[in-house]
Amino acid sequence: MKRILILNGPNLNLVGKREPEIYGSVSILDYIKSIESQFSDVQFHYFQSNHEGELIDKIHELGYTIDGIVINAGAYTHTSVALADALSAVKAPAVEVHISNIHARESFRHHSYLTPKCRGIVAGLGLMGYELAVRYLLSL
Repeated sequence: MKRILILNGPNLNLVGKREPEIYGSVSILDYIKSIESQFSDVQFHYFQSNHEGELIDKIHELGYTIDGIVINAGAYTHTSVALADALSAVKAPAVEVHISNIHARESFRHHSYLTPKCRGIVAGLGLMGYELAVRYLLSL
């Protein structure tokens, strides 16, 4: 059985409520349940935090024993060298996900510290980006 961590950063607990024109109206927890039902042969670990250190701790905790990481670090994508270093430190391959198209938004969102540490990036495809990232990780 494959094990995948879905890791979400700040404000992603508000998906479904926050700016539905950008992030949609489905809650992130409901969407995660639908992913779990699609991939019944995968053990998912889901974690969300608004605190950078907690995200890093979760990468350290699971990053040597799981088969992949799907990470949407939210705003930390554009600011956190520490999260990038954590992804570099562990063996699990990662895919960066963004619900919105970060390249069509404000210029400060165009740079990601995480992208060079990830196998790939999915941006702008809504919540479906998580499913696509999982499919990719399962193909490895």
